[in-house]
Amino acid sequence: MFPLCRRSVLALLSGAALMPLAAAEPRPSARLADSRIALEFDDGLKSRVLFRSAATWIPLTDFDASESLHLAGGKTAGPFRYAGHRETRVRDVHGSGRRHQIVGNSEDGIEKTVTLTLYDRYPGFVIQRVIYRNTGKQALGVEGWGNSAHMLKETGRGFWSWNGSSHEDRHDWVLPVKPGFNQANFMGMNGADYGGGTPIVDVWRPDAGIAVGHVELTPKLVSLPLVGTDRGAAVAVDMDDKQTLAPGAQLATFETFLTVHNGDFFRTLETYQKLMTDRGLGSPKRQAGSYESIWCAWGYGREVSVDEVRGAMPKAAELGLKWTVLDDGWQKAIGDWTPIAKKYPAGDADMKALVKTIKDAGMRPRLWIAPLAAAPGSDLLHDHSDMLLRGPWGEPQMVSFWNSLTLCPAYGPTVEWIKQVMTRIIGDWGFDGVKIDGQHLNGVAPCHNPDHRHARPTDSVEGLQNFWKAVYDTVHAINPNAVVEICPCGDSYAYHNFPYMDQAPASDPMTSFQVRLKGKSLKALMGPAAPFAGDHVELSDGGDDFASTVGIGAIVSTKFTWPGEGHGESTNVRLTPEKEAVWRKWIKIYGDKMLPLGRYRGELYDMGFDKPEAHAIEKDGRLYYAFYATEWNGPIELRGLTGRCTVHDYVEGRDLGTVSPTNPRLNVSFRRALLIEAIPTGASA
Repeated sequence: MFPLCRRSVLALLSGAALMPLAAAEPRPSARLADSRIALEFDDGLKSRVLFRSAATWIPLTDFDASESLHLAGGKTAGPFRYAGHRETRVRDVHGSGRRHQIVGNSEDGIEKTVTLTLYDRYPGFVIQRVIYRNTGKQALGVEGWGNSAHMLKETGRGFWSWNGSSHEDRHDWVLPVKPGFNQANFMGMNGADYGGGTPIVDVWRPDAGIAVGHVELTPKLVSLPLVGTDRGAAVAVDMDDKQTLAPGAQLATFETFLTVHNGDFFRTLETYQKLMTDRGLGSPKRQAGSYESIWCAWGYGREVSVDEVRGAMPKAAELGLKWTVLDDGWQKAIGDWTPIAKKYPAGDADMKALVKTIKDAGMRPRLWIAPLAAAPGSDLLHDHSDMLLRGPWGEPQMVSFWNSLTLCPAYGPTVEWIKQVMTRIIGDWGFDGVKIDGQHLNGVAPCHNPDHRHARPTDSVEGLQNFWKAVYDTVHAINPNAVVEICPCGDSYAYHNFPYMDQAPASDPMTSFQVRLKGKSLKALMGPAAPFAGDHVELSDGGDDFASTVGIGAIVSTKFTWPGEGHGESTNVRLTPEKEAVWRKWIKIYGDKMLPLGRYRGELYDMGFDKPEAHAIEKDGRLYYAFYATEWNGPIELRGLTGRCTVHDYVEGRDLGTVSPTNPRLNVSFRRALLIEAIPTGASA
């Protein structure tokens, strides 16, 4: 029935199916709690999760077989018997907290120690590690392990979810969960060139939610399965870890987490970001240039000419756009990052001349590049085939969009090569930034290339972030004000790469909803003032939905052509006189408000259950709200108010009334979007 389920969820579902609907609750043998979460363990080391709402503890799950060791032959270790509970005070990079150790033993000779740590600074967030020790006389064959396998109970109002894995069909990260929903959320490769992600899965009801994931400092090939049934929504952290456990030996899981919350996924992602920042994996200091608006030459496609760029750029500058991005088509080949002779016959001199032209127009130049990809027939592969990432049978990893092959990011010569490329782009040619592009750069497969002498094949998986660190450090050593943009086309961003990027775009959104859900996600994962770009507005609903970018505090971006069309498939983006009026209006609004510099208030609205969809930003003493619906005629609620305010529609230039904390509702009508600001009484619009 659930072929994609991982072992831990299958065991959980099997147990749930056998449980009577009115089963008596086991008596807890151990309990640990803070102000938001409680975990209770029964005599068999099964646990249940409770969430504190006001003064009431709400059981979110039943007693589930939450932690498990999967043995050879399809067996699961246990059953276990509770043997003790120890609590100690701790203090580390996360501040002060309490550590609990729950111990149990099984008849098959395994000792199980569940260690759970709750920190004062992060109520509702539990960090977990489980240790299994073979106390028997026979070696045990182990297939893997699972942590935090729980089923959030059904209340009749449904579920929504946030899923951190990447998929070739580029489907939404935010999805409703109904019976039959089944997503494995594997953090490795889910396609030849689609993989990696943020190791979190979150599922919530209108009143409460539960999320699980891992907090390791490098990517891990875990699965975070989410399964919907008629009894609830099941989650887990599941890891394949084949090994033999000798007598006396022990297996320790990764550090995983379990958290509870109200509202949607935003609180989970925000807390995760803060905790990982404690551990040294936070986003870098923001560059002012990261917030500037963007014109990209991709509207002309790969056949773009230098004359077309020079011709459209003055129009972009006149409209108020600040960046000119030279996209795919300037290079000799994928992997050969030198100017193509038919467009740049003088080579480096022509690139420098184009950079000067852009800067003379008052704009900043950024150059597109797709590292870690090399085309068959390129000089790079001819001279350095040793750089290839290879699978267990020597096969290369494909990059489909460019018909290219993946290079290994954990191979020293590959790293030194990309540093030389970045030195040429930023140092020699004078570009102020790079647009790093491609679905293949979010995650890679394990590398078995014998030339690389990896200690483990997963060195490539865990070393990808160090590759991006080398790029980031090289660029900023040359130009501290440069902007490194990473666009993992359609992937769910790999959190471990965030410390090495200055700007993140919506990465080829297929709908305006994707622009907004990605914006909310990255405002949590990179910080509330994250420099998130809405990507080319031409990719939004109708090709002109600036409201979905401006309203959520994203940076405006466009790929219009002017005065002519693009080439081949890159057509229908010409800036007509009718479009120019719209573009000019929205680019001015963006520049006037600069909402990306504000604090995104993602905790105020639930992206799944609240209708209409709503977002809020706090900036300069005002709250800015954005509401979205195909068509809406009814009340909206302005949350987060601290005083009486006049409500102003800053797109159409009209006042809509007054609101206050005790009377925060307005009746409105709109199509597509309504963008408003709440101006404290006494301030001017």
